[in-house]
Amino acid sequence: MSEMIHVIEAWLMEYGVFGLFFVSFADSSFFPIPPDVLLIPMGISNPDSVLWYAFITTVASVLGAILGWFIGKKLGRPVLRYIISEERIQKVEDYFTKYGAMAILISAFTPIPYKVFTIFAGISNIRLRVLVIWSIIGRGARFFLEAAIIMVLGAQAKTFIEENFTMLTLIGGLVILVVYVIYLVIKKRNKTA
Repeated sequence: MSEMIHVIEAWLMEYGVFGLFFVSFADSSFFPIPPDVLLIPMGISNPDSVLWYAFITTVASVLGAILGWFIGKKLGRPVLRYIISEERIQKVEDYFTKYGAMAILISAFTPIPYKVFTIFAGISNIRLRVLVIWSIIGRGARFFLEAAIIMVLGAQAKTFIEENFTMLTLIGGLVILVVYVIYLVIKKRNKTA
């Protein structure tokens, strides 16, 4: 499987920006290859265009998230019923409805499979506008952070990102979660006061 993924990566790399757009779009809804595998080498080989590549990756990823949302909206629930009980689907939906925006933001920024959250946003009837806004913020932050690292470190960025980026994004996701919980606590306190 890993060999096949590398073949697909190499093939997509030949298409440059179009390959980057495709993999970014597809990753947000159905494809197993993350756009980082093209964004990083393309950015390192052409650092003057790395911000443009980050922009293309963000836009395509958000457009793919919209497709994921439609997949969830139209097909998700009937398919899920074959895998898990309606009760469990409802429980996940309740959590997603309550914390959906933060779930989208965290999954968009971290290595958590983003496509699962875009599809669940559709299943849970999260407003499309909410998905788009938080996807732009999360995906943009992720891909422009990679671009900034490439701009600063040049060729060494690949090694740095491979060794540290997952931890950086997980820490970032944790910080977002802590800030959100603090916000909820303050909001609840103000309501009871």
